[in-house]
Amino acid sequence: MKLEKIAELIGGKLKGDGSVEISGINNIEQAEEGQITFLSKKKFLNILNHSQASAVLVKEAIDISISQVIVASPELAFARLLREFHPEPKPKAGIHDRAVVGKNVKLGEQVTLSAGVCIGDDVEIADHVHLYPGVVVGDRCQIGSHTVLHSNVTLYRETELGSHVILHAGVVIGADGFGYALDEKGEHFKINQIGRVVIEDHVEIGANSCVDRAALGTTRIKRGTKIDNLVQIAHNCTVGEHSILVAQVGLAGTCTLGHHVVLAGQAGIADHITLGDQVTIAAQTGVFRNIESNKVYGGTPAIPLDEWKKYVTALPKIPELLRKIRDLEKRLKEIENNPSSR
Repeated sequence: MKLEKIAELIGGKLKGDGSVEISGINNIEQAEEGQITFLSKKKFLNILNHSQASAVLVKEAIDISISQVIVASPELAFARLLREFHPEPKPKAGIHDRAVVGKNVKLGEQVTLSAGVCIGDDVEIADHVHLYPGVVVGDRCQIGSHTVLHSNVTLYRETELGSHVILHAGVVIGADGFGYALDEKGEHFKINQIGRVVIEDHVEIGANSCVDRAALGTTRIKRGTKIDNLVQIAHNCTVGEHSILVAQVGLAGTCTLGHHVVLAGQAGIADHITLGDQVTIAAQTGVFRNIESNKVYGGTPAIPLDEWKKYVTALPKIPELLRKIRDLEKRLKEIENNPSSR
C-alpha cells in the first residue's frame, strides 16, 4: 500500500514521498525498510533517527529524513493500521459434527460452532458469531452479532451478550454470586442466585475473568468497557460505559461504576460502593467508601492520590523520625529530672 493511500485511510497529512510502498507496520526499534512506525513521545526521537523505517506516524512535523504522516493521535492511527495489515483471523463458518446443539436453538447467518461446542435449549445466536472449541452456552442465552467466544468460555443460563463482544479463553459469565446466610446451626445456607448477566455491545473481557450472575435482577457490563485477565466482578454490580478494569481487579457485590472509570491492577472495591463518572483508582488501592466523579484515588483505604503520594514519600522517613522523637523525649526527661540543667 502506498503511503499516500495510508495517509488518506487514517485521515493524516502527508509530508514527504507519498509514493513510498508500505508493506508492513512495526515498532521503532524493529521497523525495517518498507515498514511504517509511530512516534509516541519525543524522547524516542533519537531511536527514530536510527530506525530503518520508511515512514513514521507523528503528531506534528519533525526534522527527519523519512516520510511522515501527521495525525492527531499516532498511537490510535498505528492501531488502525495494525487492523488493516493484520486483521484478526476468522474461522470458516459452519457447524462442526462434534458440536452439540440443544432444542429450539436459533442460529443466524455465517455462524461458526467449533468442535466441542455445547449449546443449551432456547438459545438465540445472531449473525457472524464465532464460538471456538469447548465453548458452553447455557439454556436461554442470547448472543449478538459479530461476537467471538474463545476456547472454553462458559455462559451460564439466561446470559445476554450484545454485538461485537469478545470473551477470551476461560471466561465464565453468570456463575453464582457468592451469597450465604448462617442458619440456626451456624452453617452456611446457600442463597440461590436467580438473576442474570447482561454484557452490552463492544465489551471485551480477558482470559479467566469472571462475572457473577445477580442474586436478584441483573449484573451488567455496559457498552464499550474493556476488562483485563483475572478480573472478578461479583453479583449485582454495574460497570459503566467505556470503563477499564486492569488485571486482578476485584469488585464485591452490588458495586456501581460510572462511565469511563479506570481501575488499575489489583484494585479492590468493597461491596455496595458507588464510583462516579471518570474516576481513576490507582494500582493496589482498597476502596471502602463512595467516590465522586472526576476523582483520582490511591492507597488503602483510598484517599486522594496527591495525599497518598505524600504519605508514600514520608513512609521511608518514619524510622528516622521515631528515633529523633525518642531522643527528644529522653533529653526532655533528663531536663525534668535535673532542674539545675535548665
